[in-house]
Amino acid sequence: MFESAAILIYLSERNGGRLIPKEPIGRYKCLEWMMFQMGGVGPMFGQWNHFASYAVEKIPYAIERYTNEVKRLHRVLEHRLAVSHWLAGDEYSMADIITFPWIRGAERRNIDLADYPSVKRWHDEMAARPAVQRGVAVLADRVWRGPTTDAERENYFGATQFAAR
Repeated sequence: MFESAAILIYLSERNGGRLIPKEPIGRYKCLEWMMFQMGGVGPMFGQWNHFASYAVEKIPYAIERYTNEVKRLHRVLEHRLAVSHWLAGDEYSMADIITFPWIRGAERRNIDLADYPSVKRWHDEMAARPAVQRGVAVLADRVWRGPTTDAERENYFGATQFAAR
């Protein structure tokens, strides 16, 4: 199985539907915000990471475009979290779990969470959860800083990644 949202839905269903509401409105609100992460936050933050952090050639247009998109997505989250304690409603859910890793480390993307007070409140509550702390600790000593050699750069961003296997 692949794709983070599919994995989280599977884990929820395997464990009696935990962390995805069972009632239809709550369930689809949770799935909606999970898809927001999958279709917006992940891809756009990832593009920012590539062009601003990893690309050898710094393309101002690309960096500006994805900086603006990252800020726009923070504004969407701010609007939501200003009216809802958690992304899917009143209860902590898989929508929060799938989105939190992208909001962590906002300063790396030149984002000051103080500019988004509802996102900051949510982020801080997420970060304080014991299960989240345990999850973050698992890879704390393995922070990836991107490719550092020409061979790694070729594997990640060069023709090698497109070769038939």
